Amino acid sequence: MTVEQFAPMMFAGLIIVMLIGFPVAFSLSGLGLFCGLYAVHMGWFPSNFLGNLPANVFGILSNDLLLAIPFFTLMGTLLEKCGLAEDMLDSMGQLFGPMRGGLGYSVIIVGFILGAITGTVAGQVIAMAVISLPVMIRYGYDMRYTTGVLAASGTITQLVPPSLVLVVLADQLGQSVGDMYKGAWGPSMLQVLFFAIYTFLLGRFYPHHVPGVPREARTLNGWQLWRKCLRGIIPSAVLIFAVLGSMGGLPGINTAIATPTEAGAMGAMGAFVLAVLHGRLSFPIVKDAIAGTMRITAMVVFILIGSRVFSLVFQGVDGGKWIEHMLTGLPGGQVGFLIAVNIFIFFLAFFLDFFEIAFIILPMLGPVAVKLGIDQIWFGVLICVNMQTSFMHPPFGFALFYLRGIADTLYKNGAIKEKVLSRDIYLGAIPWVILQLILVGVVIFFPQTVTSFLDKPVVVDLDSIQIEAPQGSADPAGDELEKIRRLNESILSDQKP
Repeated sequence: MTVEQFAPMMFAGLIIVMLIGFPVAFSLSGLGLFCGLYAVHMGWFPSNFLGNLPANVFGILSNDLLLAIPFFTLMGTLLEKCGLAEDMLDSMGQLFGPMRGGLGYSVIIVGFILGAITGTVAGQVIAMAVISLPVMIRYGYDMRYTTGVLAASGTITQLVPPSLVLVVLADQLGQSVGDMYKGAWGPSMLQVLFFAIYTFLLGRFYPHHVPGVPREARTLNGWQLWRKCLRGIIPSAVLIFAVLGSMGGLPGINTAIATPTEAGAMGAMGAFVLAVLHGRLSFPIVKDAIAGTMRITAMVVFILIGSRVFSLVFQGVDGGKWIEHMLTGLPGGQVGFLIAVNIFIFFLAFFLDFFEIAFIILPMLGPVAVKLGIDQIWFGVLICVNMQTSFMHPPFGFALFYLRGIADTLYKNGAIKEKVLSRDIYLGAIPWVILQLILVGVVIFFPQTVTSFLDKPVVVDLDSIQIEAPQGSADPAGDELEKIRRLNESILSDQKP
């Protein structure tokens, strides 16, 4: 075996160990160390090459940007548990309920708002399903639409800033988190628009699938209803603008006064304030939020260490060159590369979590994208749009698992009279996955959906630059000689009779 053949075998081994189901952090570390020892034995690189591993691991742990992950996670987990979703769904449902598809619109809008302040799919899907699933079933909404809109609206949180996925993508691609957030706003709003258009068309052609709620079912009307809506929206909007605006993550804001870590810390503090305003802050809630934050942070760090062990050895056997040669040779240039990469990630997401894809696969693809001249913010946001589908399609669509568990619990408790079938959950997810894939295509062929929200680069026309020299001769020595010559002529003329 030659070193040229070993890199493809390492990549194939990577796919196999990730599909086995053993924790990916330890699978990657074991595969990387085994391949590294074999490469040393074959003489493909010296043994002291692996001595760089401790320095690489220390580099991960000393990365200040990754400190933003526990802060944003704490913010989201705390808001998830303080009842904000329940209050917003109740008020929005009453506001939009009487129109056809009104409960669907309320779930989509609340999913977007919660996605901007929580950032956790599990909590968002569970919170919205507990409140909205019984109501939508009671008023005759189609079961497949109901389960689909609840799962899809929960996954919006992966794309809406301040998403944890965008922080990780910015770190792996070496880009500004603020710019990554700015670029994600366009696809985020398009996602909500696509979901709303689908609901509108369904109400237009199949009105019995999304009927309106009778107006007499409202418990609030007039100013009382609007006040309850604004009570949930305004504090959330203030928190969003404070966190994202301080780090330059909103379109039109060109300067940042805080790093992502500082903005995350401010967001966590804001979450405590919102919990107090809603009267839901308690020691058990804080304890659960901190425990959840610690679990997610530990998982991220261990996956990063495992992926660094593998990538160090993979680069040592010229795996990066093999990936680059394979992908740059694809027909279609940039578009061909992006289509091939997104198809690969779409199927890989059937089995892998978004963190695993970001830490393991993205470092292999980023350098190729740079060589092809692809904007890294555009590339990162596009991958994020694609990775949303990992929560929605079988066999490991986690949003569908969460919905399945909540539906069973609600049925056993008597909150819903009709048992929700797994078939309805999976078939109901298909239209929403198609909408997400349409968004992937839109972002590929219209990069302006991302780049138009970024700061415009300062373009300097070198041909128009003029450098003005000071008045007078450019040769000081020549000026002095001219003065001496004139002085001599003056003296000679005075000496003449």
